[in-house]
Amino acid sequence: MSTTGNEAPATWLSQDAYDRLKAELDELIANRPAMAAEINARREEGDLRENGGYHAAREEQGKQEGRIRYLQEFLRTAQVGEAPSADVVTPGMVVTIYFDDDADDSETFLLGSREIASTTDLTVYSPESALGQAILGARAGQAVTYTAPSGADIKVTVVSFEPFTG
Repeated sequence: MSTTGNEAPATWLSQDAYDRLKAELDELIANRPAMAAEINARREEGDLRENGGYHAAREEQGKQEGRIRYLQEFLRTAQVGEAPSADVVTPGMVVTIYFDDDADDSETFLLGSREIASTTDLTVYSPESALGQAILGARAGQAVTYTAPSGADIKVTVVSFEPFTG
């Protein structure tokens, strides 16, 4: 699947990961009436300027609504199933790299969304991270350099990659 312009690359999810996130979304939506009732009950307690319970309930409602919007969009654009094989690194791949400064120091991780992090023991790096951006589109054996948050330039070589099947 090619992307153009500002279109984000597809996020591939296993059916289990999709079902887990969909269940979380359904639970949050089902909790909306209870959250509204909590806010109304706190509002009845009096002066809103000094009503910590009311403000806490409103803040929690805001967090839940933000999560609902995020999950709705995330699930709307996610691809469910097995990611297609590719000859370059793409999101949804398990990638092994080694650090050129120390060829014995390799790392294997999932390049993808933190939403699927709980479905695997692998470390998950975002495609938007410095490392993620550097290796997107790389081939096995290709060396790339990225700037770490500390400001240091780090050179890594892509050893291998394969679609995530978790």
